[in-house]
Amino acid sequence: MFFPKNNNQCLEGSVVEHLNEMMVFAKVVELKSFSDAARALQTSKSLVSKQITTLESALGVRLLNRTTRRMSLTDIGSAYYEHCLRIASEIDAARQTASQFQIEPRGTLKVTAPIMFAALHLPELIGEFLKRYPQVELELDTSDRLVDLVDEGFDVAIRISRTPAPGTVARKIADFDLVTCAAPSYLALHGTPASPEALLEHDCLVYNPSRSHRIGWEYQVGKKLVNVDVTGSCHGNSLGVLRSLVLSGIGIGVFPRYLVGMDLQEGRMQALLAKFAAPSNAGIYVTFMPNRYMQPKVRAFIDHATQWFGTTPAWLQTAGSAQIEQSDGKPKTGV
Repeated sequence: MFFPKNNNQCLEGSVVEHLNEMMVFAKVVELKSFSDAARALQTSKSLVSKQITTLESALGVRLLNRTTRRMSLTDIGSAYYEHCLRIASEIDAARQTASQFQIEPRGTLKVTAPIMFAALHLPELIGEFLKRYPQVELELDTSDRLVDLVDEGFDVAIRISRTPAPGTVARKIADFDLVTCAAPSYLALHGTPASPEALLEHDCLVYNPSRSHRIGWEYQVGKKLVNVDVTGSCHGNSLGVLRSLVLSGIGIGVFPRYLVGMDLQEGRMQALLAKFAAPSNAGIYVTFMPNRYMQPKVRAFIDHATQWFGTTPAWLQTAGSAQIEQSDGKPKTGV
């Protein structure tokens, strides 16, 4: 592709340095005219001629035989043109590929999400997304730790937070709240607590991911936030296991509504102490770095997730309607 003047010539006159002149040369040969090449490249005939001369000087060879009436390729020029043509074709293909990536979602999309939220609410969402965008390969990481989007190379994170991390852009897809609940079988045996303090007389199954200290449950009593130092027969770092234990009638638990919303709707659990629920001031967000949103695959996933959950996610649509508490704390079947 490159014909040096001598064996000591290295980077001077390299392909990269003279790429523009090579493309001009290819256009001149293609159109068999300096004038036509100048018009196609939207430049002047004199500049085209100068670029060909510069290229020949850098290579130390003559590429074209030129007279006032005709132009023809030298033997070296003919061989060199084949290489230039191949490079021009690759450049055009690269340009088209880049253009497609700016239009059609494709490539690997790295998404991170909390474990239980992902297990319950992402399979159908992801399935529909991949059907819609078959050129995207989604890499899902489920973790309850705070993942660094930049350092760990993630495109999108689904996060539960009061305040999204600085430097990120966040779209809220749902409200987040906690609900105190128990299985009907537990309440039938042990009664229904009518106040937060009454929980001290019940078996409370506590989620304690750090295992470092006792964790109380927070409630709004009048204008005060009250922390109830509950105790029970089991505590652990798995919301899924604790939910199963509550469903089996072992005790009372506090869970994100996205985890037990369907249990409440279908009567497998009953909501407790709803009028004492403390405000969470938190939300479920789709977060991303601002410089990555312009990638079609990222933009498509964010739009898809936002539309999927809509203004009222499934776990909130009728949550709480199946159970209404009376003033005496005894549950009755709701509307």
